[in-house]
Amino acid sequence: MELQVKGIQKTYGKFGLDVSIEVLPGQITGLVGKNGAGKSTTFKSILGLIKVEGGEILLDGKPAEALTNKEKEKLGVVLSNSSFSGWLTIEDIIPVLRNMYQEFEEETFKKNCEKMELPLKKPIKDFSTGMAAKLKVLVAISHKAELLIMDEPTSGLDVMARNEILDLLREYMEVEERSILISSHISSDLETLCDDLYMIDNGKILMHEETDVLLADYGVLKLTQQQYEKIEKQYVMKTRKDNNGYLCLTKEKAFYAENYPDVAIEKGNIDDVFTLMIQGE
Repeated sequence: MELQVKGIQKTYGKFGLDVSIEVLPGQITGLVGKNGAGKSTTFKSILGLIKVEGGEILLDGKPAEALTNKEKEKLGVVLSNSSFSGWLTIEDIIPVLRNMYQEFEEETFKKNCEKMELPLKKPIKDFSTGMAAKLKVLVAISHKAELLIMDEPTSGLDVMARNEILDLLREYMEVEERSILISSHISSDLETLCDDLYMIDNGKILMHEETDVLLADYGVLKLTQQQYEKIEKQYVMKTRKDNNGYLCLTKEKAFYAENYPDVAIEKGNIDDVFTLMIQGE
Protein backbone atom coordinates (compact mmCIF):
# COMPACT_ATOMS: atom_id res chain seq x y z
CA MET A 1 0.00 0.00 0.00
CA GLU A 2 1.24 3.49 -0.84
CA LEU A 3 0.99 6.36 1.63
CA GLN A 4 1.37 9.97 0.55
CA VAL A 5 1.46 12.73 3.16
CA LYS A 6 1.41 16.10 1.42
CA GLY A 7 2.13 19.18 3.50
CA ILE A 8 0.01 18.32 6.53
CA GLN A 9 -0.07 21.12 9.08
CA LYS A 10 -0.97 21.21 12.75
CA THR A 11 -0.29 23.89 15.35
CA TYR A 12 0.04 23.49 19.12
CA GLY A 13 1.01 26.82 20.69
CA LYS A 14 4.50 27.59 19.42
CA PHE A 15 4.89 24.15 17.83
CA GLY A 16 3.97 23.88 14.16
CA LEU A 17 3.91 20.65 12.14
CA ASP A 18 4.48 20.91 8.38
CA VAL A 19 5.34 17.49 6.96
CA SER A 20 5.43 15.68 3.63
CA ILE A 21 6.27 11.95 3.55
CA GLU A 22 5.89 9.15 1.01
CA VAL A 23 5.86 5.43 1.81
CA LEU A 24 6.06 3.23 -1.27
CA PRO A 25 4.66 -0.31 -1.64
CA GLY A 26 7.23 -2.92 -0.72
CA GLN A 27 9.31 -0.53 1.37
CA ILE A 28 9.97 0.24 5.03
CA THR A 29 10.29 3.96 5.73
CA GLY A 30 11.69 5.31 8.99
CA LEU A 31 10.88 8.57 10.74
CA VAL A 32 13.72 9.74 13.00
CA GLY A 33 13.59 12.55 15.54
CA LYS A 34 14.12 13.39 19.17
CA ASN A 35 11.24 13.46 21.65
CA GLY A 36 8.89 16.34 20.81
CA ALA A 37 10.11 16.62 17.21
CA GLY A 38 6.69 15.80 15.76
CA LYS A 39 6.80 12.04 15.14
CA SER A 40 3.71 11.14 17.18
CA THR A 41 1.78 14.17 15.89
CA THR A 42 2.55 13.02 12.34
CA PHE A 43 1.30 9.51 13.07
CA LYS A 44 -1.88 10.72 14.76
CA SER A 45 -2.55 13.06 11.84
CA ILE A 46 -2.19 10.22 9.33
CA LEU A 47 -4.60 8.07 11.35
CA GLY A 48 -7.17 10.85 11.73
CA LEU A 49 -6.81 10.90 15.52
CA ILE A 50 -6.22 14.65 15.36
CA LYS A 51 -7.58 17.09 12.81
CA VAL A 52 -4.98 18.74 10.59
CA GLU A 53 -5.21 22.36 9.48
CA GLY A 54 -3.86 21.85 5.97
CA GLY A 55 -2.46 19.37 3.49
CA GLU A 56 -3.76 15.96 2.46
CA ILE A 57 -3.21 12.29 3.24
CA LEU A 58 -3.65 9.71 0.48
CA LEU A 59 -3.71 5.93 0.73
CA ASP A 60 -3.32 4.28 -2.67
CA GLY A 61 -4.35 7.64 -4.12
CA LYS A 62 -7.56 7.90 -2.08
CA PRO A 63 -8.07 10.60 0.59
CA ALA A 64 -7.76 9.05 4.04
CA GLU A 65 -11.05 10.57 5.21
CA ALA A 66 -12.87 8.83 2.34
CA LEU A 67 -11.73 5.30 3.20
CA THR A 68 -14.42 2.71 3.87
CA ASN A 69 -14.30 0.61 7.03
CA LYS A 70 -13.05 -2.35 4.98
CA GLU A 71 -10.26 -0.21 3.51
CA LYS A 72 -9.29 1.00 6.97
CA GLU A 73 -8.78 -2.62 7.97
CA LYS A 74 -5.78 -2.63 5.61
CA LEU A 75 -3.95 -0.52 8.20
CA GLY A 76 -2.13 -2.09 11.13
CA VAL A 77 -1.32 0.34 13.92
CA VAL A 78 1.04 0.41 16.90
CA LEU A 79 1.07 3.63 18.92
CA SER A 80 3.57 4.25 21.69
CA ASN A 81 0.97 5.41 24.24
CA SER A 82 -1.76 2.86 23.50
CA SER A 83 -2.36 -0.46 25.22
CA PHE A 84 -5.00 -3.01 26.09
CA SER A 85 -6.79 -3.10 29.42
CA GLY A 86 -4.50 -4.84 31.87
CA TRP A 87 -7.34 -6.95 33.20
CA LEU A 88 -7.90 -8.65 29.85
CA THR A 89 -6.15 -11.78 28.62
CA ILE A 90 -5.24 -12.64 25.04
CA GLU A 91 -8.16 -15.08 25.08
CA ASP A 92 -10.41 -12.11 25.93
CA ILE A 93 -8.96 -10.05 23.06
CA ILE A 94 -9.43 -12.68 20.35
CA PRO A 95 -13.26 -12.36 20.06
CA VAL A 96 -12.88 -8.58 19.89
CA LEU A 97 -10.37 -8.87 17.02
CA ARG A 98 -12.62 -11.41 15.30
CA ASN A 99 -15.49 -8.90 15.33
CA MET A 100 -13.33 -5.91 14.39
CA TYR A 101 -11.53 -7.40 11.37
CA GLN A 102 -13.15 -9.43 8.63
CA GLU A 103 -9.80 -11.01 7.75
CA PHE A 104 -8.53 -11.67 11.26
CA GLU A 105 -6.31 -14.77 11.07
CA GLU A 106 -7.07 -16.33 14.43
CA GLU A 107 -5.01 -19.51 14.14
CA THR A 108 -1.97 -17.64 12.84
CA PHE A 109 -2.34 -15.10 15.64
CA LYS A 110 -2.43 -17.88 18.27
CA LYS A 111 0.59 -19.59 16.73
CA ASN A 112 2.50 -16.30 16.76
CA CYS A 113 1.59 -15.75 20.41
CA GLU A 114 2.88 -19.22 21.21
CA LYS A 115 6.06 -18.55 19.20
CA MET A 116 6.60 -15.30 21.11
CA GLU A 117 5.88 -17.09 24.41
CA LEU A 118 2.82 -14.97 25.20
CA PRO A 119 0.41 -16.83 27.53
CA LEU A 120 -3.20 -16.75 26.37
CA LYS A 121 -4.76 -16.86 29.84
CA LYS A 122 -2.50 -14.48 31.76
CA PRO A 123 -3.77 -10.92 32.47
CA ILE A 124 -1.93 -8.39 30.33
CA LYS A 125 -1.16 -6.32 33.44
CA ASP A 126 1.21 -9.13 34.44
CA PHE A 127 3.08 -9.04 31.11
CA SER A 128 6.61 -7.68 30.95
CA THR A 129 7.25 -4.56 28.85
CA GLY A 130 8.63 -6.75 26.08
CA MET A 131 5.65 -9.12 26.13
CA ALA A 132 3.18 -6.22 25.91
CA ALA A 133 5.12 -4.70 23.00
CA LYS A 134 5.18 -8.00 21.11
CA LEU A 135 1.42 -8.39 21.61
CA LYS A 136 0.73 -4.97 20.06
CA VAL A 137 2.79 -5.88 16.99
CA LEU A 138 1.12 -9.29 16.65
CA VAL A 139 -2.31 -7.65 16.75
CA ALA A 140 -1.25 -5.13 14.09
CA ILE A 141 -0.19 -7.88 11.67
CA SER A 142 -3.05 -10.28 12.50
CA HIS A 143 -5.59 -9.13 9.91
CA LYS A 144 -3.72 -9.01 6.57
CA ALA A 145 -2.87 -5.33 6.92
CA GLU A 146 -1.10 -3.88 3.88
CA LEU A 147 0.42 -0.87 5.66
CA LEU A 148 1.80 -0.84 9.20
CA ILE A 149 2.05 2.50 11.01
CA MET A 150 4.26 2.00 14.05
CA ASP A 151 5.27 4.68 16.55
CA GLU A 152 8.24 3.54 18.67
CA PRO A 153 7.29 -0.17 18.73
CA THR A 154 10.65 -1.18 20.26
CA SER A 155 10.86 1.59 22.88
CA GLY A 156 12.02 0.42 26.30
CA LEU A 157 12.83 -3.13 25.20
CA ASP A 158 16.01 -5.10 25.70
CA VAL A 159 18.08 -6.19 22.71
CA MET A 160 16.56 -9.67 22.49
CA ALA A 161 12.96 -8.41 22.55
CA ARG A 162 13.77 -5.70 19.96
CA ASN A 163 15.32 -8.26 17.64
CA GLU A 164 12.27 -10.51 17.91
CA ILE A 165 10.00 -7.64 16.90
CA LEU A 166 12.29 -6.61 14.01
CA ASP A 167 12.29 -10.22 12.78
CA LEU A 168 8.46 -10.18 12.89
CA LEU A 169 8.43 -7.07 10.71
CA ARG A 170 10.89 -8.56 8.21
CA GLU A 171 8.69 -11.67 7.97
CA TYR A 172 5.62 -9.46 7.47
CA MET A 173 7.36 -7.75 4.53
CA GLU A 174 7.86 -11.04 2.68
CA VAL A 175 4.42 -10.51 1.12
CA GLU A 176 4.68 -8.19 -1.90
CA GLU A 177 3.24 -4.66 -1.87
CA ARG A 178 3.15 -4.39 1.92
CA SER A 179 4.77 -1.35 3.50
CA ILE A 180 5.71 0.05 6.90
CA LEU A 181 6.10 3.54 8.35
CA ILE A 182 8.02 3.26 11.61
CA SER A 183 9.55 5.67 14.09
CA SER A 184 12.25 4.86 16.61
CA HIS A 185 14.91 6.69 18.58
CA ILE A 186 17.10 3.56 18.39
CA SER A 187 19.07 4.24 15.23
CA SER A 188 20.55 0.76 14.94
CA ASP A 189 17.04 -0.67 14.51
CA LEU A 190 16.29 1.62 11.60
CA GLU A 191 19.69 1.21 9.93
CA THR A 192 19.14 -2.53 9.54
CA LEU A 193 15.40 -2.38 8.80
CA CYS A 194 14.50 0.67 6.70
CA ASP A 195 14.84 1.31 2.97
CA ASP A 196 14.73 5.07 3.46
CA LEU A 197 14.65 7.60 6.29
CA TYR A 198 13.06 10.95 7.02
CA MET A 199 14.61 13.14 9.72
CA ILE A 200 12.24 15.46 11.54
CA ASP A 201 12.94 18.28 14.00
CA ASN A 202 10.63 20.93 15.41
CA GLY A 203 7.81 19.76 13.14
CA LYS A 204 9.79 20.00 9.88
CA ILE A 205 11.47 17.40 7.69
CA LEU A 206 15.21 18.12 7.64
CA MET A 207 16.27 15.35 5.30
CA HIS A 208 15.04 12.41 3.26
CA GLU A 209 17.57 9.81 2.17
CA GLU A 210 17.88 6.15 1.21
CA THR A 211 19.41 4.23 4.11
CA ASP A 212 22.03 2.55 1.92
CA VAL A 213 23.13 5.92 0.54
CA LEU A 214 23.34 7.45 4.02
CA LEU A 215 25.50 4.61 5.32
CA ALA A 216 27.71 4.37 2.22
CA ASP A 217 28.19 7.96 1.05
CA TYR A 218 27.79 10.17 4.11
CA GLY A 219 30.66 10.85 6.47
CA VAL A 220 31.85 13.16 9.22
CA LEU A 221 35.14 15.01 8.66
CA LYS A 222 37.11 15.68 11.85
CA LEU A 223 39.24 18.73 11.11
CA THR A 224 41.77 20.89 12.87
CA GLN A 225 41.52 24.66 12.45
CA GLN A 226 44.26 24.54 9.80
CA GLN A 227 42.63 21.70 7.88
CA TYR A 228 39.24 23.43 7.98
CA GLU A 229 40.68 26.61 6.48
CA LYS A 230 42.25 24.73 3.55
CA ILE A 231 39.62 22.12 2.75
CA GLU A 232 37.21 22.35 -0.20
CA LYS A 233 33.81 23.17 1.30
CA GLN A 234 31.66 22.64 -1.78
CA TYR A 235 30.47 19.26 -0.50
CA VAL A 236 30.13 20.20 3.17
CA MET A 237 26.47 20.13 4.24
CA LYS A 238 26.75 21.17 7.89
CA THR A 239 29.60 22.31 10.15
CA ARG A 240 29.92 22.34 13.92
CA LYS A 241 32.85 23.75 15.89
CA ASP A 242 33.96 21.99 19.05
CA ASN A 243 36.94 22.13 21.41
CA ASN A 244 39.08 19.96 19.14
CA GLY A 245 38.34 21.73 15.85
CA TYR A 246 35.50 21.19 13.38
CA LEU A 247 33.05 18.45 12.51
CA CYS A 248 31.77 18.61 8.94
CA LEU A 249 28.95 16.51 7.49
CA THR A 250 29.32 15.52 3.85
CA LYS A 251 27.48 13.34 1.35
CA GLU A 252 30.71 12.99 -0.66
CA LYS A 253 32.86 10.95 1.73
CA ALA A 254 34.78 9.38 -1.16
CA PHE A 255 35.81 12.81 -2.55
CA TYR A 256 37.45 13.82 0.72
CA ALA A 257 39.05 10.40 1.25
CA GLU A 258 40.66 10.64 -2.18
CA ASN A 259 41.72 14.29 -2.11
CA TYR A 260 42.51 14.75 1.60
CA PRO A 261 44.13 11.49 2.78
CA ASP A 262 45.36 13.09 6.02
CA VAL A 263 41.84 14.05 7.16
CA ALA A 264 40.09 11.79 9.68
CA ILE A 265 36.75 10.65 8.24
CA GLU A 266 34.14 8.72 10.22
CA LYS A 267 31.55 6.63 8.42
CA GLY A 268 28.11 8.22 8.52
CA ASN A 269 25.39 6.79 10.71
CA ILE A 270 21.91 8.00 11.60
CA ASP A 271 22.88 9.50 14.97
CA ASP A 272 25.85 11.49 13.62
CA VAL A 273 23.99 12.73 10.56
CA PHE A 274 20.92 13.71 12.57
CA THR A 275 22.97 15.51 15.24
CA LEU A 276 24.91 17.55 12.70
CA MET A 277 21.79 18.33 10.67
CA ILE A 278 20.26 19.86 13.82
CA GLN A 279 23.28 21.42 15.52
CA GLY A 280 25.46 22.27 12.52
CA GLU A 281 25.51 25.51 10.57
